[in-house]
Amino acid sequence: MPRDPRRPLSILIAALGGQGGGVLTEWIVGAADHAGHAVQSTSIPGVAQRTGATTYYIEIAPEPRMAGALDPVFSLYATPGDVDVIIASEWLEAGRTLEMDYASPDRTLLIASTHRLYAIGEKTVPGDGVFPATLVQEAVQKLTRRAITFDALAAARRAQSEVNALLLGALSAAGVLPLPEAAFETAIREGGVAVERNLAGFKAGRELVALGAEAVEPPARPARSWQEIKPERAAALGARGRAFLGLAARAEAEFPQHLHETLGEALARLIDYQDARYAEVLLARVRKIHAVDPDGRLTRNFARRLAVWMSYEDAIRVADLKTRRGRFERIRQENAAKEGAPVVVTDYLKPDLDEMYGLLPASIGRPIARWAERRWPHGRPTLTQAVKTTTVLGFLRVWLLGRLRFLRPRSLRSQRESALMDSWEQAVLAAAALDRDLAWEVAEMASVVKGYGEVRRRLSRALDRFLAETLAPAVEQDRAAGAGWERSARIVRERRQALLTEEQGSNS
Repeated sequence: MPRDPRRPLSILIAALGGQGGGVLTEWIVGAADHAGHAVQSTSIPGVAQRTGATTYYIEIAPEPRMAGALDPVFSLYATPGDVDVIIASEWLEAGRTLEMDYASPDRTLLIASTHRLYAIGEKTVPGDGVFPATLVQEAVQKLTRRAITFDALAAARRAQSEVNALLLGALSAAGVLPLPEAAFETAIREGGVAVERNLAGFKAGRELVALGAEAVEPPARPARSWQEIKPERAAALGARGRAFLGLAARAEAEFPQHLHETLGEALARLIDYQDARYAEVLLARVRKIHAVDPDGRLTRNFARRLAVWMSYEDAIRVADLKTRRGRFERIRQENAAKEGAPVVVTDYLKPDLDEMYGLLPASIGRPIARWAERRWPHGRPTLTQAVKTTTVLGFLRVWLLGRLRFLRPRSLRSQRESALMDSWEQAVLAAAALDRDLAWEVAEMASVVKGYGEVRRRLSRALDRFLAETLAPAVEQDRAAGAGWERSARIVRERRQALLTEEQGSNS
């Protein structure tokens, strides 16, 4: 039902911990106060990361204070179906407020950013656990009177500002609050937090809404060709960029054009991970698949899966990534650290015994592995560490580990991973000789090999058993029946889904 004009205006803010929801609330409260309106805010704090949401609720008197008049009685919390404005700093947070019935189709304005910061539940699913954005969009259309949605994160980056400032600008421009633009700007200045950046973001948010669309999105950038992207990949590789360009040129001369970008990205990834010789191993494996795959559809998928598998994150890779300059710069930027301000980064590491002896040459690591597997058959001990990588000694300790990639090709871990890749590759080739759809499903089985430590080892063993004990008998039964290979393809697909689901359940 339409709102009573005498009742306070209600605003519900759904934010993520650390995204500035509290600052956004302070700005709105400050703007109302400067405009002479009685206002009250309450909050239900969450946590500093994406394991929960932080909710803020504001009520603003619709008319300025009158001399001698009493302030209205405000509510401490939002009532379902009785909220005038919902502001969501992320798309799934918008969906959360709609699911809890706070919106009303005849009165609620939704202002939401369409970007995603994935929830813990989405990240921990071994398969694709991302919540469908289209379901939120459908709910927005059905359950709100008006919606202003745009990618506030991308817009904030263009304006060199923050998401909360963009959302404040959108709220100001929406015209639903009896507060002038100057009141919001004054509140930002008095807040004293990155004033110029936040004012720029506030202005950008107003300009987006002023474009006149209810659903505002920046114009899509034209797709860039691989020839435009390739020099950037080479530059990012530094001294190894020349080797990448040479290897990419060889791949482009050998394979059809529609595979150039996939193979180029794979080569860049593996040269960054190890070296050009290691990347050549990928080309050798891909070459075999392409020989039985004229249109390249299977080849592209095989190359993508193989590149990810070959760049498995061992202790050397983790150490390398944690000590890169770009990581520390990103941390400073994400935390809005001022120039020259000290930032302390503590990395919490928990390698288990398998990961440690897996770095050793196979001849040394194999007897240790046999002993450890007998001694601890249900999981090896871990070595928990907290390393401050912003100190000289802490940084050097991790940086030196990241420089040990020369050990990787002869390591026990590398030999074990390569042996399983060989079995998988042979299974894909055998399936391709029978049926393209079956080969595609077998290639997709590589997606189950993921994670760290015992999780990855468990999934690797499951894939090995499947290839040896399930796939071959299924194919033989279909061969004997002479009715095609749909049954085998279904078995592969269902087993892959089951493995991912089982692993999700074991981690829940």
